Amino acid sequence: MNSLINFIMSKRFLPVLIILILCGLFVGYGVMGRSDKSNDDPKGKYERILKNIGIVLEQGHYSPKKIDDKFSREAMKKFIEALDPDKSIFYKKDITLFDKYQNRIDDEIHGAPLESFFAVINVFRQRVDEQEVLYDKLMKMPFEFNKNEALITDPDKREYPTTEAEMQEYSRKRLKSLVLAQYVDLQEARQKRDKDSAYKPDSVLLQSAVTTVTKQLQRFLKSFKNHNTTDGLFSTFANSITGIMDPHTTYFAPVDKRSFDEQLSGTFYGIGAQLKPVDGKIKVASLITGMPAWKSGEIKPEDEIIKIGQGNAVPVDITGWALEDAVKLIRGEKQGSEVRLTIKKVDGSIKVVSLLRDKITLEDTYAKSAIITGTHKVGYIRLPEFYADFNDPNGRRSATDMAEEVKKLKAQDVQGIVIDLRGNPGGSLSDVVDMLGLFVKNGPVVQVKGRDEKANVLENRTEGVIYTGPLAVMVDELSASASEIFAAAIQDYHRGIIIGSSSTYGKGTVQRSIPLDPQAENSLFSRPAEGLGDIKLTFRKYYRINGGATQKKGVVSDIIIPDRMENAKFREKDNADALPFDTIPRAKYTLWNPGYSYAPIVNAAKISVGENSNFKGIKEIVNKLDQFKDQPLPLNIEKYKAQQESIKTLSKKLEEYSKLAKPLPVVSIPSDMAALGSDTAKISDQKSFLKSIGSDIYVDETVKIVDQIIGEALVAQNKQLTPVQ
Repeated sequence: MNSLINFIMSKRFLPVLIILILCGLFVGYGVMGRSDKSNDDPKGKYERILKNIGIVLEQGHYSPKKIDDKFSREAMKKFIEALDPDKSIFYKKDITLFDKYQNRIDDEIHGAPLESFFAVINVFRQRVDEQEVLYDKLMKMPFEFNKNEALITDPDKREYPTTEAEMQEYSRKRLKSLVLAQYVDLQEARQKRDKDSAYKPDSVLLQSAVTTVTKQLQRFLKSFKNHNTTDGLFSTFANSITGIMDPHTTYFAPVDKRSFDEQLSGTFYGIGAQLKPVDGKIKVASLITGMPAWKSGEIKPEDEIIKIGQGNAVPVDITGWALEDAVKLIRGEKQGSEVRLTIKKVDGSIKVVSLLRDKITLEDTYAKSAIITGTHKVGYIRLPEFYADFNDPNGRRSATDMAEEVKKLKAQDVQGIVIDLRGNPGGSLSDVVDMLGLFVKNGPVVQVKGRDEKANVLENRTEGVIYTGPLAVMVDELSASASEIFAAAIQDYHRGIIIGSSSTYGKGTVQRSIPLDPQAENSLFSRPAEGLGDIKLTFRKYYRINGGATQKKGVVSDIIIPDRMENAKFREKDNADALPFDTIPRAKYTLWNPGYSYAPIVNAAKISVGENSNFKGIKEIVNKLDQFKDQPLPLNIEKYKAQQESIKTLSKKLEEYSKLAKPLPVVSIPSDMAALGSDTAKISDQKSFLKSIGSDIYVDETVKIVDQIIGEALVAQNKQLTPVQ
């Protein structure tokens, strides 16, 4: 199946790759004989990236929009909003200035010199520098919290400042809100007799709040500048362009592409150290036993990392960096590559430690199971994502791991299984196809359709079903892509019951990574890669076997349970650039016949959920908390305290509604516990895993439903075994 998909994809994209290669050869010919400095010119590199992005979008996207002046204006608008989402950096006059370039981006994509990007970021950097000076000035001014004023936090309800006075006024209110929050926190700590705040007068607490916010701002601005390098800003610019096509077509600079691949595979090459940000510093939180940092014996928890160097290259000072940016430097592309860390020890001494990267596994990414021993013995499997290491044929895959977890649960004689896909963003399409074959006989899993293509039906061709018993799948608003394919197929086959939110995320598109500097195979013309990055391109849509799309609509649960995120506006349907919902003819498939009907189970569960006081309370509290989103933030201390107290009271009540009065009885599979040995860290993680399951009100409700399915299955089984009289 994989070879067939690869063949179809390569055939579809062959013209695109040929164009990219020819463009690369032309550019390469054009720079022959020039100095190396011209190859290092970022402007020229960005122009090549833009041109190749245009080729990929126009030739390969599933539903490309015309790259014209309208497209250009939208790209400029997105870029400005990405740089200044709060309207706290640019002036109205800046936006007017940028209008000069708003019809130019399409021309730049098609080969015109790049000007719009530099015009915007030059002003952006100037304004950030001005903000830094302004913040310093404002933080030295007294704050007075008895005035009746408020901060409008929704940028859609504000205009860009037109004068310095307006900018200063808005910035003053923003900083005042930060100080106010810190000040009130310290007052509350004093009431609780916190040792650092007890008996201190308000004046001291206020000064402490100002000092804390000042330090936070300084760290933020330094990290902000470090993060927003020219390359980083260009990535933002490129994604403002790709995002117009659809939300999932994304530009990746080389280091970002590596991070994406690491996330999908659940593995990366690093040193085996967990890091943490502490007051603007990056420190070691813990070490993974047996990994390079641990083996060195020279790195300990609480050590501060000051610089990071790649082999013999000049090390980079990471003081004030964001944690994620430092992590990117520590991780590498291959096993055995050298990274040199300049470490400041707890005693103040400085030392340089050389480490060779090793393969690190993110265990939390992988499928994990447990047994719930209630009315019936129910197996529980949590799958955080549909992972696959495409660079390692022997690497872990979610379908293979899922099969192993199911076999382990069957060996423990479970009578039903719950698969938890909540928060699962998707991943490997081939794995979800193979995974369905563990529960359903040979047949279609999903339909995939490209631009100007007929729908291609992907079928599972596994050796055979390994589990035929009662099954439930848990989903929520964050279950997306491959998760939706799996849940939809289970629902369409009537193989099990889908339990969770009113609908899943609604991502029904397929992406493929396209390198922007592909190399010609002919050695006569080959040249080193320029590091132009990749595009994760939407080139297909997928459809349920019943013919409907999950795009924008998602998968509607058979049994809907109210949750905290129901009203949040982050699903596919909430994005104006999302591709539309549509349908195609259904595939041929045979419904699963469990020997009993789900209808009475579903109807009874709907009544039970509707009458459940906890779920009623969750829905009510979520609606009340939603009302605060549209309200300005009061800067009067009494009104602020009143608002925050209301939010805290509601949040506390929400936590109470979300907890079980009595935890579920959850145990580990014996072989899993034996595999942990005496590793205290892993044993602790396993206990936390079991505790999280046992206290989950949604798992509890799902298990009750599975208990009903098991009951129906046992009745059906007994009828079959009863001899005819």
